Amino acid sequence: MSFFSEIHAILSPIGVPMETGVFSDKAPDEYIVVVPLTEEFEYFADNQPQVDVHELRISIYTKGNYTKLKNAVVKAFIDAEYTITDRQYLGYEADTGYHHYNVDVANYYETEDLFYGNNRS
Repeated sequence: MSFFSEIHAILSPIGVPMETGVFSDKAPDEYIVVVPLTEEFEYFADNQPQVDVHELRISIYTKGNYTKLKNAVVKAFIDAEYTITDRQYLGYEADTGYHHYNVDVANYYETEDLFYGNNRS
C-alpha cells in the first residue's frame, strides 16, 4: 500500500472531504488538505539507509469549532501508530471564515520492505 493510500484509509472514516496539495472543488464547511513535507532516509553506522521516514501535514479547515475534527484526526493517526510531530492552530481566516489547524505526522518504513518487498532474495 502506498503512503497516500494509507493516509486516505486513516482519514476516510472521519467523513470529511480530503484532497492532496490544494482543495480544488468548491470548499465545504469543513475539509482537509494533505501536504507532503519530507521523505528522508535515516542512516546507521554502515551509511546504508535502514529507515525511510515520510512526513506530511494535515491541514484542517472548518467554519465551526475545530476541536472535534482536530481530535478525530489526531486520534486516527495515533491509533494507526503514526508519530505526531507537531500540532498548531494557525488562526481564524476572516476573509474565508475558516479556522485553520495543522497536524504534522510521520511514519517510518524499513527500507528493506521498500526496495525488496517482504521477500528479499
